[in-house]
Amino acid sequence: MEQLLASLETCYQLAEVRFQRRFERPTVTLDLKGQRAGVAYLNRNLLRFNGQMYQDHSDDFLKQTVPHEVAHLIAHALYGGRIRPHGSQWQALMIELFGLPAKRCHDYPVPEGRRRTNYVYQCSCPGPVPFTAQRHAWVGRGRRYQCRRCGTILQFTGQRNIA
Repeated sequence: MEQLLASLETCYQLAEVRFQRRFERPTVTLDLKGQRAGVAYLNRNLLRFNGQMYQDHSDDFLKQTVPHEVAHLIAHALYGGRIRPHGSQWQALMIELFGLPAKRCHDYPVPEGRRRTNYVYQCSCPGPVPFTAQRHAWVGRGRRYQCRRCGTILQFTGQRNIA
């Protein structure tokens, strides 16, 4: 964690010199799981990193992933919340401030994704419409979805597929 925080501090010092202002340091955790290497929570000034990916690819992680996530927080501080996450402001920070390619995604190997259950819905069109568990849960709370082609409300068939 010390090296990660040192990399983070280096990024912030570069930004402070460049923009002649102070940036509040974020809270940092290594509790992220799954396929993402890092996530910036803009309004909470929080960075979550994938501890396993950091452990497995620490050199590249410190050089690319940490600046990538810091650039999100700096872009938010400079330009507000109405910018695109990997838009021109973020890209400029990556390229001009950190001297790095503005890569949107990492290329670390990721564990095979967990199996997902799709809930089968139907409208007047032929063929089923798969819903994720989250979308199916929203239907259970009263949300309704309309087919874009035929305009009828999608109805749960009672079937589930495991993909």
